[in-house]
Amino acid sequence: MQFSAEAFQEGQVLLIDKPLHWSSFQAVNKIKWLLKKEYGLKKIKVGHAGTLDPLATGLLLICTGKATKTITDLQGQEKEYTGTFQLGATTPSYDLETEINQTFPTAHITEEMIEQTRGSFLGTTLQRPPIFSALKKDGKRLYEHARKGEEVEISSRPISISDFELTRVELPEIDFRIACSKGTYIRSIAFDFGEKLNSGGHLTALRRTKIGEYDVKNALSIEEFEDRVIESGDGKKEKEQLPQ
Repeated sequence: MQFSAEAFQEGQVLLIDKPLHWSSFQAVNKIKWLLKKEYGLKKIKVGHAGTLDPLATGLLLICTGKATKTITDLQGQEKEYTGTFQLGATTPSYDLETEINQTFPTAHITEEMIEQTRGSFLGTTLQRPPIFSALKKDGKRLYEHARKGEEVEISSRPISISDFELTRVELPEIDFRIACSKGTYIRSIAFDFGEKLNSGGHLTALRRTKIGEYDVKNALSIEEFEDRVIESGDGKKEKEQLPQ
């Protein structure tokens, strides 16, 4: 990655390790603000290639300048995630954005049932997106309907999972690694996993580790990126606390 005004305007794909509680939009705005401020740019195109929820961490590809033209292609690449399901309870959002609304038994769940359930997700299947998502229905985001308590019919969509590994099983928690196609909701997998076990399930942790050949191991934190930009822009400037 080159740190210069010319390089960012010509176009670069930035590997950013998005922190917890940040929206993807916040990360893009921070980087755009930083590039304009430190390099004296009046305008520069900046966009991300695939949203990460605020409750997720990990790889966010942020494109600058002419590289924004590659966003659609990047969004279509396979993605890899790691995280944790919690069985025995559900939430309306399928994750920790909302409170637990139902609890279920887990004592009946066996290792064989868990393994059969894992295998059932491999390949191409139909998935129902969560009601708390940014997909649109009747001109409004689904989460807008959800927050008003409105019931909407959500169509299932085809997704593909090429790899699904369970890295730790200590009920009620299950750690996982999943490689999947564009448009896959890991929250929905958590919910469906619990349902297939005649229990409940929701997502308690999520980290995106790969997008195509890009790996979070090579990503910079927001703070690291900020330091590199400031050093290359003007080493005499004192680092400021930037707005989040």
